[in-house]
Amino acid sequence: MIKVTYLDHSGFAVTTPEAVMVFDYYKDPDKKLEKVLREAPDKDVLFFVSHHHPDHFSTSIFELAQDRKRTYILSNDIFSRLVPEKGLSVAWMSPGDVIDQIPGTSKVKAFKSTDVGVAYAITLPDGKVIFHAGDLNDWHWGQMSSPHDAHKAEKAFITIIDRIAEEYPKVDIAMFPVDARMGQDFARGANIFLEKVKVANFFPMHFWGEPQKACDFSTYVPAGSDTKCYCLDQAGMEAEV
Repeated sequence: MIKVTYLDHSGFAVTTPEAVMVFDYYKDPDKKLEKVLREAPDKDVLFFVSHHHPDHFSTSIFELAQDRKRTYILSNDIFSRLVPEKGLSVAWMSPGDVIDQIPGTSKVKAFKSTDVGVAYAITLPDGKVIFHAGDLNDWHWGQMSSPHDAHKAEKAFITIIDRIAEEYPKVDIAMFPVDARMGQDFARGANIFLEKVKVANFFPMHFWGEPQKACDFSTYVPAGSDTKCYCLDQAGMEAEV
């Protein structure tokens, strides 16, 4: 069993049989991470940060879980001066990097983003795959983007997704942006991702205050898909998969 706890925005705590994985923590208004850690007192804690944007990264993560064995997996766009020099186990990752020595995992691979930083594919010891997209998405902004720019952005996005699909045709848990600020194309990236990668359990994120759109899965999950979708639309909500 794996438990997924929504912290806020793109932040999740994912409790696996081996570890607690914390993704893109920047705030936790319900103080749910404290509860997650209390419920898993013997597990290593892995902090994954996809990039430096302040809605995905807070230096407060270096003060959390100090009584536990911690590993920080950080995108290389994060300034090293923000990371304590001593007492922490830190793995820096750039697109294409693979690490097979992170506790609680058999492999971690970083993929290029269409914004800054990386997306993470984490293979667990039992072979299950967890994917956190960070800010990887088909970003374009309606009338603010010309047709040429929108086409160029989508082409770059599909190139990355095709590469992910080639290496990870099946993903057990995926956390992916569904950003309502993009207007009618708010879930186009998620739709493309779900068409190309067979996802067992899908968690939308990066709502920017409009979770009702992100949770209207009928508007973008491919017809006939076996994907189970979860609407964790309030900080502190949990699901078991």
